[in-house]
Amino acid sequence: MQARLRQTCLFAAVATLVVVLAGTTFAKSGNSDVGTWKLNVEKSKSLAGTAPTKSTYLVEAAGAGVKVTVDALSADGTVRHWAFTANYDGKDSPIVGNSSFGDVVNVTRVDANTTKNIYKMGGNVTITQTAVVSGDGKTRTVSLKGTNASGQTLDNVYIYDKQ
Repeated sequence: MQARLRQTCLFAAVATLVVVLAGTTFAKSGNSDVGTWKLNVEKSKSLAGTAPTKSTYLVEAAGAGVKVTVDALSADGTVRHWAFTANYDGKDSPIVGNSSFGDVVNVTRVDANTTKNIYKMGGNVTITQTAVVSGDGKTRTVSLKGTNASGQTLDNVYIYDKQ
């Protein structure tokens, strides 16, 4: 009888652990932003001279938020590499590298497929970015409004394809 009780308790403990781990894995993988995204220049729309000619946007799950790494070639030939790690809490997080958007970013989740990033330089808002992942998870549409570090006005829509 005691052996059966121990066996039942052990089974219940293992089942609970499996459910918890599965839930954690699902929650992390349920982030529609996660993945490698490559700019589709032909489908993107931007003001002349403000769009990158190449861009890869890597989004990785990181705790309660994301780690983002961007590699881009600007229209003027400048190679850009920058990254940040931020939670979806609207608090400023530092940007490392040579972003033309700012030196900090705050990130919020609007809904399951939409995020909003506010970029700042020296405490002043430079760029507001809204990113929407399509329902099938294959396309990420990024709308940018503001002014980059070169003083160029941005009102651009970039289309990224999931790799």
